[in-house]
Order: sequence, then structure tokens, then C-alpha cells
Amino acid sequence: MTQSYHTPEAIEVAFDDENLVANAGLLLVSTLASKLGLDALISERVDLTGRVGGANPASKSLTLIHAMVAGASHIDHIDMLRAGASSKLLPFRVVAPSTLGTYLRSFTSCHVRQLDEVIEEELTRAWTMGLAPGDDPLVIDIDSTICEVYGYHKQGAAYGYTKKLGYHPLLAVRSDTGEVLHCRMRKGSANTQRGSKRFVQELIARCRRIGATGKITIRFDPGYQSEATLKELERLGISYTMAVRANAKGIKSLVEEISKDSWVAIDYTENGEAQVAETTYKGRRLIIRRTRLIGDQAELFPNWRYFGFVTDLEGPAIELDQFHRNRARIELSIKDLKEGAGLEHIPSGKFHANGAWLAHAVIAHNLTRQVSYLGTITPRESMVIARTFRNHFISLVGRLVNRSGKMILRTPARWPWAKAFIRALITLRTLEPVPI
Repeated sequence: MTQSYHTPEAIEVAFDDENLVANAGLLLVSTLASKLGLDALISERVDLTGRVGGANPASKSLTLIHAMVAGASHIDHIDMLRAGASSKLLPFRVVAPSTLGTYLRSFTSCHVRQLDEVIEEELTRAWTMGLAPGDDPLVIDIDSTICEVYGYHKQGAAYGYTKKLGYHPLLAVRSDTGEVLHCRMRKGSANTQRGSKRFVQELIARCRRIGATGKITIRFDPGYQSEATLKELERLGISYTMAVRANAKGIKSLVEEISKDSWVAIDYTENGEAQVAETTYKGRRLIIRRTRLIGDQAELFPNWRYFGFVTDLEGPAIELDQFHRNRARIELSIKDLKEGAGLEHIPSGKFHANGAWLAHAVIAHNLTRQVSYLGTITPRESMVIARTFRNHFISLVGRLVNRSGKMILRTPARWPWAKAFIRALITLRTLEPVPI
């Protein structure tokens, strides 16, 4: 059969199909959300009684979470869930953007903490379905990011070390799955390590509560270098690799004392070389890596550049150096949070409303990964990339039809990822609901 082609100018457009579903792949997310009992969980934990716009928090939070999974970065984007038959696909009442804006502005600091409890319980329930590390080692990366904003009417937005106006949230990410285990919204002027000791205390307590019974190791970049935090980790029995400023006076002198024979070459780029050595700093193991360019590019950076971290871990310095550098995986989670998703834009002029926005973005982020892993879309040894997941499984157009009383979601023929979608849906539907 010969395929017929048309010029774009010959195609008329009509937005009039009441049965079409935008982002039909949200069926996967709503299926897992139902199994986790998110509706009842939010109703139980978030109490905005007496606050304007605080009624029925579950439908409002679920509206925002599902929209964020589909790529919403602004409150107005919520309207895509109200187009055609999209809302009929979801097991909750989809609210209007204006209603959602009022809802977010009703949050205070205490109410944001209630959402934090929702994050913890959602993780607990997802982990009981097969994601818990149990007795296996759990590796966590801690970092912060700058969420840039514009205008001068946003509470807490300020200039920080990047010289950009914005907020400076703190995040803790599980290394293997990319789930965000803990978060805190902070003012833009907050120092990188502001509140980090308390944040670590809350993080460790949470991990133990939700099912991490094995060894926990936390990796930090040099912005979090703190003797107080190190002592707290040692008190709690938590292992660590904490990057240090290799050009600091005390560390620089130690590096200069390392003999030439102590440096061991490691794999590096074709036009460069890298070496690793170790020494001791304040009674702790200090591992140093140095790099430089070679060949035609050597004139650009002819001298060695040094990077180091302290650790209580055992093992060869080369292996620990590679382990510490793997903390860059957290950047993938931060990118997913900000790239066409919740943290690309911080919408409100109210600081606590933006704290609530961050919490919802974290839940949406975690649901994406949990659907992918529990639905066997992505192997556990691989990272979920939100944009790819969204393109393959969420941004899917469908038509909701009724056949003899049975609702059927009709989607495009020859969709490249149809088999994976159906397999994930069947797998998620067979999961045992979490007892509430």
C-alpha cells in the first residue's frame, strides 16, 4: 500500500476530541501511587485546617505531582491534565492552576515538614515493595544546587557564591537508584554547608527508619568540609568520603611532602595523565589525586592540579578515588529535577510555598524512578534518565473508549516501547498494595 503524503499547509487542526488523553503514560504513575496509598497518606499527614485553600490536600498534591512527572515546571502547566479525557485517567480530582497556587501559598514551615513526612513514608512503602537496600551497603551523595529566579519579589531569593539570584536547596540522593532521600529549601545566600550537620542527622535517622540496616557511606564535595560533621558521622558510625580543598595551607604542605615514588598512575584521558597517593590529615586517611595535560595541550595547564578527600574507608587508594569520583552521579538526579521538571522554575513569591514545591518535585522525581525499577523498565544497575523515561512512557497520546462497559486506553500502533509499557503496567498492577 502506497503511503499518502500531505503538505503541512493542507492539514486542518481542530482541538475538539473529548476522548483524547495527553500524557497517557501517567497511568503507570497513578497505578503505583494507588498501590502506595499516596492519596490517603497525604490526607493523613498534611493538615492545613483553617488555612485558605487548605481543603482536600490529597487531590491538589497529586495533581501537582503527576503534572511534574509529565514535565510541568510552572503552575499553569497543570492545565495539560485537564485537557480532553486526561483527568478521567487519574484516580483523583484534577484541580485548576489557580486553586493549586492558593494551596501552595497556604503552607507554613510546619506544613512543609508534614510534606517531608510524606516523602519519608512514600519511600518506606516503595522500599517494602523491593527497593530497600536491607543489609546491603547504602551509598548516599549530598549536594546542593542553585535554582535561579528573576525579579525581586520572591521571599528568600538572594545572591550566593554563584552571583546568581535564586534559592539554594540541599539534597541527599541514593547513589544506585537516584531517589532523593532528604531535601531542604534554603535561601539563596545560604552557605553551602549551612545546616549540613543537622541535615545529616535527620538523613541517617530516616534511612534507618525506612529500611537501611546495612553499612551507610556518605560522599561530600569540598563545600561541606567540616570537622563538626566528620565527628558527627564518626559518632553515628557512618562511613564517609569528604572532599577537601587541596590548596588549603595545611593540606598543601602535606601534599608537598609526598615522595615521588608514592604517586601511582591511574587511567585518564588520552591527552592527560593522573596519579594517586595518600597521606594522613588530622589523624584521618587523606587520598590525593593529581592531574595534568600532556602533549600539544600541555601549555594550557602545564602544572599538576590537586584534588583530595578524607575517608575512613579501607581499601586501595586507587579504588577509593574511583569510588569517591562516582559521587558525580548525583548530578544526574539534580539535572532531572531541573531539566524540564519541577525545579526548572521556582514559582511563588512565598518562601514556604516554594519549599512545598520542592517537596512535591522530590516525590514526583522518586515516583519516576520507582515506576521504572519496580516496573522492570530499567535494570537496577542502570540509572533512570527522567527525560528519556518521559519521552518513552509518559508523553504518550491515547484515546479513552468505552467498549461494553470496559474502559480501554487506545494508543498509537507500532509505538517502539509498547511492550515495555505493557510489561511495566502488568507488573505494577500485580504488586501487593501497602497495608494502610
